[in-house]
Amino acid sequence: MQHAAEQRLWLYLAVLCGCLGGFAVIAQLILLARVVASVVQGDALAAQWPSAVAIVVLLALRSGLTTAQELLAQKASQNLRRQVRAEVFDHWARLGPVRVANHHSAGLAHQWVEQVEALDGYVARFWVQTRLVLLVPVVILALVAWQDWLAAVLLALTAPLIPLFMALVGMGAESLNREQFVAVARLSGHFIDRVRGITTLRLFGATARATEEVSAVAHDYRRRSLRTLRLAFLSSAVLEFFSSVAIAVVAIYIGFGLLGDIPFGPASQLTLFSGLMILLLAPEFFQPLRTLSQFYHDRASALAAAEGLHELLQEPVDAQRLNSVTEPTLQEMGALVRLQGATLDHAGRGRVLGPVNMSVERGQVWVLSGPSGSGKSSLLQLLAGFVGAGEGERRAIPGLMSAWMDQRPLLLQGSIADNLRLIAPQASDEQLHQALMRAGLTEVLDALPQGLQTSLGEGGYGLSGGQAQRLALARIFLSDAPLVLLDEPTASVDAETERALVQGFEALVAEGRSLVIATHHPALMAMGQHHVVLAQGKEVCHG
Repeated sequence: MQHAAEQRLWLYLAVLCGCLGGFAVIAQLILLARVVASVVQGDALAAQWPSAVAIVVLLALRSGLTTAQELLAQKASQNLRRQVRAEVFDHWARLGPVRVANHHSAGLAHQWVEQVEALDGYVARFWVQTRLVLLVPVVILALVAWQDWLAAVLLALTAPLIPLFMALVGMGAESLNREQFVAVARLSGHFIDRVRGITTLRLFGATARATEEVSAVAHDYRRRSLRTLRLAFLSSAVLEFFSSVAIAVVAIYIGFGLLGDIPFGPASQLTLFSGLMILLLAPEFFQPLRTLSQFYHDRASALAAAEGLHELLQEPVDAQRLNSVTEPTLQEMGALVRLQGATLDHAGRGRVLGPVNMSVERGQVWVLSGPSGSGKSSLLQLLAGFVGAGEGERRAIPGLMSAWMDQRPLLLQGSIADNLRLIAPQASDEQLHQALMRAGLTEVLDALPQGLQTSLGEGGYGLSGGQAQRLALARIFLSDAPLVLLDEPTASVDAETERALVQGFEALVAEGRSLVIATHHPALMAMGQHHVVLAQGKEVCHG
């Protein structure tokens, strides 16, 4: 609703077009009733051409206003969905990669695409229709009351049945939509996990069982979808029944009134024109209510989606991590980043790091060592600002940028150039070649027939482990980040590749960059000017 309020100009313009279109329909039906009544009562058909032309003009006007209403509402919906996606993306960035990793990538993709798209029906259709239903039927009811107050009473008595039943059905529809969103996220995650593990499944002969599991989850989702559709069709049929019965009651009243069989009320004053006008306006009186009932399922779907998005956006963000980069200036700190008694806690695991004290200055090389699980990666995450300190503090120069490299660099499906330009979108081909040369990949690139345009699979498929590491190093050369964080960068490479990477790291130091390396390898440890040894998350040696 807050985002919808920001689009009120487009939405109220859509409401205005909808109202004008409704009024055009009313005028069209009144003219039609007058033409039919005049012809039946003996007037010449040729004399009705002005009214016939006016009816055609009103029909064209109604069509244009309906199109304008839809376009304006879609404009508001597109703006709103764009804003929501930006808000979700910004929240992911504030959470940082460590917090975001607690969510399945398929679930995040589902929220980003499906749940945001589910807001479209509420904004573009339901929101506008809730305003139209308060205006057009009221005008019709006033016109009917002007001609026959008893017919207006019949319409007014039956009208509340539609929104009442619509609300009752909507409660169940919202619950079903909420379950469906959960089911499709589960199905997406289940399928992606099986695809990622297809090699392991084949090695253990478990592909048939995995196929059956995916089929079972898909069947559950299909069953839930059919339940939602069944409820939608059933509710629409019942609402159509109520409106049809109400129109039939009005038609019976008008018929007997014109025959003179109703001796009470204003029935004796009915004329052919007034009777036709009321009978033609009765369906239009219920049409906005029926349309609203159809769009009520859009509301239920949007509420279920909004609940999931709201839950994500309410996930707490580490305020210290966000504020820490704005407190001190470089002159006050004399360092890029400083930890003072900093600790790190994870939900369900308690304290995983700290307290730690270290101050990384420009051009320094720090080495972190310790057994697996001692907290080296957590310390790198804390230095990068991915997480904030639980106790103590982390301070950094304003706008500090850091580069990250570990033993499994992030490489996406695309060309080598695409992967390099992740960090430097405006880099020229010459700059890319220079970075690859500094990373020791010139010979590999020259051997590739398509050069920079050589396609890679997801995860760097097409390159060896050492080549993938060098490609990640080339990205660091393209960046201007003063702080470079390395998490076991040579753990899975051969001796030749390790020597090449060490030379590249030394070149980074020569540029004046600061390196913090978590490693067990002697060659990297020898680079360190400062050494921190961790055990069970605690600093046991600092030199």
